[in-house]
Amino acid sequence: MFCQSGKPPGVTGTGLTAQARTFDASLPPAARPLAMLPKERLEAQLRAALAAGEGAAGAHCIHELWMRGEFSANIESALAALWRCAAASIPEWLPMRYFECLPTLYEIALNFTAARRGRCNLYLVLLDFADRNRGPHGVYVGMSRYTPAQRFDQHKAGIRAAGSVLRRGIEVLIGPVLHLQRIARPEAVRIEAQLADALRDAGLLVEGGH
Repeated sequence: MFCQSGKPPGVTGTGLTAQARTFDASLPPAARPLAMLPKERLEAQLRAALAAGEGAAGAHCIHELWMRGEFSANIESALAALWRCAAASIPEWLPMRYFECLPTLYEIALNFTAARRGRCNLYLVLLDFADRNRGPHGVYVGMSRYTPAQRFDQHKAGIRAAGSVLRRGIEVLIGPVLHLQRIARPEAVRIEAQLADALRDAGLLVEGGH
């Protein structure tokens, strides 16, 4: 179904047609520009994005299916196809693997806003809790003056590392907290703690948040 040699209807040799370019793929995932699209058209958009090698457009299609509760096997298949077809243009906010609680992360994180700009960034890390009864995944909540990707690399290298991220960290999750980048430190400290508490209240396994 995905990334076949032939192009599906609606795709030209130079990429997506005007019909397939009906949304701004540079929008953040929380904007959900495809939220009103019927599933059949959404899947057609995904096929077109894969055939054209359009990573950002494909990411939005997968994200929307994920937010709607699409079967995990279908999300995993779509992710694998997108990485095969458009790895160079996939935005950093799209996770590399399926995990069930992503919609919950977005729903809760979007309740938090910061009024003041600054140098601090909120970040989330997907944790491997396959050895726990409440697994298989958990989330680490942190804040840093480094970018989320830089701070994750530091954790994994043992630099001021949280043990849970060093041992269990799988990947950084930037999408749910894209709106909480470059904010003032007092607000970052507050939101870090409150976001961690809110995620725990939602039943997630949460580390950090302090």
